[in-house]
Amino acid sequence: MSKPKKTDASPGMAFERPVQVLEAKLAELEELDKTTHLDISGEIEALRNKVRAAIEETYSELSPWDQVNVARHPDRPVTSDYVAHLFDDFMELHGDKVFGDDAAILTGFATLQGRRFLFVGHRKGRTTKERVETNFGCAHPEGYRKALRKMKLAEKLGLPIVTFINTPGAYPGIAAEERGQAAAIAENILQMFSLRTPIIAVVIGEGGSGGALGIGVGDRVLMMQYAYYSVISPEGCAAILWKDGARTPEAAEALKLTASTLSELNLIDGVIAEPLGGAHRDRELTLRNMGRALMDHLDELGAIPLDELLVQRREKFRRIGAIEGRFPTTV
Repeated sequence: MSKPKKTDASPGMAFERPVQVLEAKLAELEELDKTTHLDISGEIEALRNKVRAAIEETYSELSPWDQVNVARHPDRPVTSDYVAHLFDDFMELHGDKVFGDDAAILTGFATLQGRRFLFVGHRKGRTTKERVETNFGCAHPEGYRKALRKMKLAEKLGLPIVTFINTPGAYPGIAAEERGQAAAIAENILQMFSLRTPIIAVVIGEGGSGGALGIGVGDRVLMMQYAYYSVISPEGCAAILWKDGARTPEAAEALKLTASTLSELNLIDGVIAEPLGGAHRDRELTLRNMGRALMDHLDELGAIPLDELLVQRREKFRRIGAIEGRFPTTV
């Protein structure tokens, strides 16, 4: 595990505050070690072990709401981090040829360990300026149209598709609705079922509502360990059902939005392990885990004939929500 960073306590990560107190003490000791001739290496090592034990205990008891906050951690790797540090090269593709180029959706050709594919991902940004420019990952209809155009290009070129999902939902503004937000998302969902190329969709942080589904139809749907995937945000659910924001943790529990629960329900195909304490604590290990998962699934899907792949893709989603086998499995 990478050396823990000293971070300011975040209101959204209250459960981590005891760990942060220990990390602050560790940072003080390490700084003292640099400025004194005293041998305090034993104390430092003991405190490091105590920090690790505290992280293990804390993260073994996370509630669904706690996991939502980990998925939203400001230091968590976002799409731009994977593009910059995981892919060997990346050539961005722009525009939907109808309205404009939505910064909230990033598309382009990428290479991973010699394997070429088309990449599509929600872009949240790292700085405040970038987040504002990308609407915090909330895409407009032109973003989804751009994504579909590029995915059809991948089909034509015989390239697999990898999508990274990280959005609280599609942009809810009036202008987006006027330009056909719902229709654009629906068209993407429909068309992705018929694309004759392997598709891997990965929820790397937030997977909210139709904004996630707009690039979320895949032969393999994966989730990072502390990501969440839901029909609505916990805050939105609490506001609609109870008109009470204080019940947000209860809503998170009811929504069954964690990777472990969705895996048990067979709504996703796999969970990508995160470092101890979440992806924000060890970015390098997170990148390695992601790279291995993508390569494994690309190899697996590449061995399946396309006709069979499309049948499996459609049947996979038709089985979601089936009750006692009442839904047909044929297409």
